[in-house]
Amino acid sequence: MRAVPKRPAAKGSSPKRRAFSKAEAAEFYRRLAASRPIPKTELEFINPFTLLIAVVLSAQATDVGVNKATPALFAIADTPQKMLALGEERLTEMIRTIGLFRTKARNIIALSRMLIEHHGGTVPRDREALEKLPGVGRKTANVVLNVAFGEPTIAVDTHIFRVANRTGIAPGKTPFEVETGLERLTPAEYKLGAHHWLILHGRYVCKARKPDCPVCVVADLCRYGAKTAPSEMPAELIRARAEAVTPAPLTETSVSRPLGRRARRRV
Repeated sequence: MRAVPKRPAAKGSSPKRRAFSKAEAAEFYRRLAASRPIPKTELEFINPFTLLIAVVLSAQATDVGVNKATPALFAIADTPQKMLALGEERLTEMIRTIGLFRTKARNIIALSRMLIEHHGGTVPRDREALEKLPGVGRKTANVVLNVAFGEPTIAVDTHIFRVANRTGIAPGKTPFEVETGLERLTPAEYKLGAHHWLILHGRYVCKARKPDCPVCVVADLCRYGAKTAPSEMPAELIRARAEAVTPAPLTETSVSRPLGRRARRRV
């Protein structure tokens, strides 16, 4: 009896990967937590209002770029009242280096007015109220609730969306699907810092173009089938990183980067 040949996978499809168990998810976060014992946002802020403004400005922009513009802004406008007094025209000039600065300036002035008129000039600790503010969506609301008020929310940005899907810990077609999956699988003791661990892992290790799998502390748990430089990741290295109680913190300068054109010519 002849074996029935396997039907080739449809174009663009990928084989279904084994889902993370709760134990694997707990180990996943344990290692990320060990590599960054004090998870925190890289956005600079003074109070809940300036945090809200920084997160609004960070949409389709980098934290580094936002942090270059906000110190001068927050020095003179760290409350909704002061932001209104600053005015849209001057605000626009102060954030000109940030993408979509005109739209963001208009939204910031409008949300500052709403905070004064509807919330007594304070940032509300309520998702629905936050999402009613101009320029504020679910992701921004989650960041503010987590960072300003200590709520165990998980804000899914492009980095977290990529990490969740690439590693297989919480795959989803939309940010909300990924958020729901992470909420379900993330152990309670890690939920408060989960957003920061995942975003920093995506920013510095599990990068979009080429993930730095050789320095990844969760490489052996990851379901990604195209890990970079597998020959540089012997089992001993993976086990050593996995078993390390306090592995060295990862920074942007400690991970490998591709050589530039001139450097490649000299090699």
